Amino acid sequence: MQAARLAIFGVAAVAAVGAGFLALNLGAAPPEPIIISAQPVQPPVKLVEVLVASKDIGMGTGTEGALDWMKWPEDGLSATLIRRDERPNAIEELKGTIARQSFFSGEPIREAKLIRSDRGFMSAILPSGKRAVAVQIAADTSAGGFILPNDHVDVIMTRARPPKEGQPVSYDTQTVLKNLRVLAIDQTIEEKEGERVVVGSTATLEVDAGQAEALTAAQRMADRLVLSLRSLSDSVPGTAGYAAFLLEQAKSNTSSQISIVRYGQTTNLTTRN
Repeated sequence: MQAARLAIFGVAAVAAVGAGFLALNLGAAPPEPIIISAQPVQPPVKLVEVLVASKDIGMGTGTEGALDWMKWPEDGLSATLIRRDERPNAIEELKGTIARQSFFSGEPIREAKLIRSDRGFMSAILPSGKRAVAVQIAADTSAGGFILPNDHVDVIMTRARPPKEGQPVSYDTQTVLKNLRVLAIDQTIEEKEGERVVVGSTATLEVDAGQAEALTAAQRMADRLVLSLRSLSDSVPGTAGYAAFLLEQAKSNTSSQISIVRYGQTTNLTTRN
């Protein structure tokens, strides 16, 4: 009997201790949460205003009304960019300038890519030793009017053979020069039968001295000259297309001949592409 009472008292004591421990845990304050930052806080980026093109500016186009200031990270600036804190009157100073190369909207302006209109645009963009020759063409002989400055073209000459009695007229076609850079092309938009079309134009091509002579002779001889538009990859150094063009020129010895017939005498004019 006494042993049973001792067991009951033991169970009651254990239950009392457990209840007290539970009460202490319930009354304790919850632990503070631990906050781990995902990444360190970055310092603020310092911005400065630089001069940019407010719209697309084509090669040979005036910059007036196409310049504006834009915020730019100072760490990404180069010495060639125009900063507002250094040249606050730059927009006024650059009035009357012409783009030597094209600018895209938002592109920073570099003064080395601008020229003054009183210095001659064409002579400024010509590399040393090169010439500019104008070629009279029509829209249907210039890839449908889609040839633009800085494109590269082949010049194809077409001539009618002297007709023979009882035979149809035949033509000789010859590629006079290859991979010439177009410096400028003058296109006029007119209304024709209710539609806007591109009509007669003049293309100005970049040539060397020998090519200038050949092109001048071809214009006098040809019934018409056709400009054949080349792929961009054929004219960019370092590309596979340009390497293939150079290889083709090396195999053909980079020269061809135009036969000029005057008063029954034939003269061969050698051209270099």
